[in-house]
Amino acid sequence: MNEDVFWEIIALFNWDKTGDDDAVLRPAVKKLASMAIEDIYQFADILSEKLYLLDGIEYASNIGEESYKGEDKYFSVDNFLYVRCCVVANGKDYFNRIIANPEQMPKEIDFEPLLYLPNEAYNKKTKSEDYDHEPKFNFETFSNSDGWKKKFEHFL
Repeated sequence: MNEDVFWEIIALFNWDKTGDDDAVLRPAVKKLASMAIEDIYQFADILSEKLYLLDGIEYASNIGEESYKGEDKYFSVDNFLYVRCCVVANGKDYFNRIIANPEQMPKEIDFEPLLYLPNEAYNKKTKSEDYDHEPKFNFETFSNSDGWKKKFEHFL
């Protein structure tokens, strides 16, 4: 598994089935499940890196109504993660555009189901639910300390 294959799998999403997340993901799950277990793990690692790279104040401050507005304001860490998933789910070109221009983050849209793609592929491949791979990067909101290092200065 390399980045090109990762993005090829992401490109398999069937957006004609929007509204049925399982159907959107099905072609990607099928492809990933046809690969080696190690590839599934590597896919999860690459996904974790992409989500980690998007974890920063510049991105969080540009997601619409739910944007980060300072430490003393409500901010949904889960929603921000799901918005970052939307960026990755929209493919390599979109991801690169957002990395270069955080103000173009999607507004009021997310795609949480992306998080479960490696798990679903593993379950389909092994016919079990024993997926326990710990991805290379912690992609939970606020994990990328470099992305948030100006957190306090930004709102002074």
